[in-house]
Amino acid sequence: MSSFATKLSQWMQRNLPKREDMEHSRWIGPFARRQELWRFTRRSVPRGVAVGLLVGIFALIPGVQIVGAALMCVPVRGNIPLAALMTFLSNPATTPFIIAASIYIGNRLGFHADVSTFSALMDRGASLREWAYWLLSDAAPAMLLGLFVISVIAASIGYVVSSFSWNWWVRHKRKLALERIREARSEG
Repeated sequence: MSSFATKLSQWMQRNLPKREDMEHSRWIGPFARRQELWRFTRRSVPRGVAVGLLVGIFALIPGVQIVGAALMCVPVRGNIPLAALMTFLSNPATTPFIIAASIYIGNRLGFHADVSTFSALMDRGASLREWAYWLLSDAAPAMLLGLFVISVIAASIGYVVSSFSWNWWVRHKRKLALERIREARSEG
């Protein structure tokens, strides 16, 4: 394992709350008691990644993303920590690109939203009223359709990539364990 991955893993073990700590919370407790939502398994990892990407890109509202991803993980039995982590892929640095791409896709699928107006609003730091007026035009349907398409594609890709990565990781760990057993047998 790389030095960065080791340090990140150690930092997460020290600083992130444990499932047992969250069991006593009024709001999180019912989810924390369901251990299958917190385990890293070959099925829960890709589901958590897909749910996190789907909700994280489509919702675009920071507080709602994590809560929405956690709630969506319950029926699909996805990994809640990974789903919450995946929502951070849409952040203040990536959100303008996601919105611009969603408007472009929505326009290509038959709606009409003026992307130059979006850019002008961003550049001049438009008020909430100006943003609302722009969204209530043709921009909202184009953006929502584009966000839906992007989030579904990202979730699908995330599911496939994490599934293959998880299987590779498990095979790699098993191979190393078998090599250690063979070395121990040959020495002894």
